[in-house]
Amino acid sequence: MTAAPVQTPNADQAVAETFVNARLAARAVPGYPGEAPGQMARSYAIQDAAIALYPDKVVGWKVGGVPPAQQSTLGIHRLAGAIFAGNVWTTGEAPTPLPAIEGGFAAVEAEFIARIGADADPAKTDWTIEEAADQIDAVFIGVELAGSPLSAINDLGSAVVASDFGNNGGLVIGPELTDWRDRMDAIQVETVIDGVSVGRGGSPSLAGGALESVRFLLEHCARWGRPLTAGTLVSTGAVTGVHRIYAGSESTCVFEGVGEVRCTVVKAAPHPTSD
Repeated sequence: MTAAPVQTPNADQAVAETFVNARLAARAVPGYPGEAPGQMARSYAIQDAAIALYPDKVVGWKVGGVPPAQQSTLGIHRLAGAIFAGNVWTTGEAPTPLPAIEGGFAAVEAEFIARIGADADPAKTDWTIEEAADQIDAVFIGVELAGSPLSAINDLGSAVVASDFGNNGGLVIGPELTDWRDRMDAIQVETVIDGVSVGRGGSPSLAGGALESVRFLLEHCARWGRPLTAGTLVSTGAVTGVHRIYAGSESTCVFEGVGEVRCTVVKAAPHPTSD
């Protein structure tokens, strides 16, 4: 089946339309579909348009780091991208299938996933780490599937990444991390792909740690007019790095003393939306 095309009027919305239609059709795009954004305001305007076009509900946000060389130019240290309900999976006995668009970008990222426990005050735009921690009711181990129809997305800068849902393709929720306030920063994480260790790290590998990602997102989404609500999932950042994967790849993310998240990469199929 082919995804139903969506039509929108202006240039930024046309970029959003191209990305959304490509995602729905599981089709790669050869290059950025228009003038690439150089400022985050435009990136989020494009993402706003794409969220409105995508036929699913936003249930969470991925938070990604901005390389130091880009931070002063863009005025940010992290970025955010929408995660949709149909792209959230829970671990089971078998490896979780991760759908990768052939010819696009796909990567596995070991992450700590926070769940927001209560609606955030929509008028509150400044948060401390302590306040952010109090807003969390649970933390899970998991994996972000970084994914985009654009193969070179990570090479084009963080403004481009933010414009296409932050380069998010989905989220795998693993076991809950009990006593997370005391334990999270000490947990060592390793990512293994096709039997080869490709990265090690932990929450301290992220600038400011995983809680800084939650604090950032609370501020960012309030200022964006999308304050976080109870049950929202926050994928806090790649603690062992961004590890590119392809159809047929097998990955295991081991969270020492907690558990592991196993995934297998499959070729993405078109969304059930059709003409």
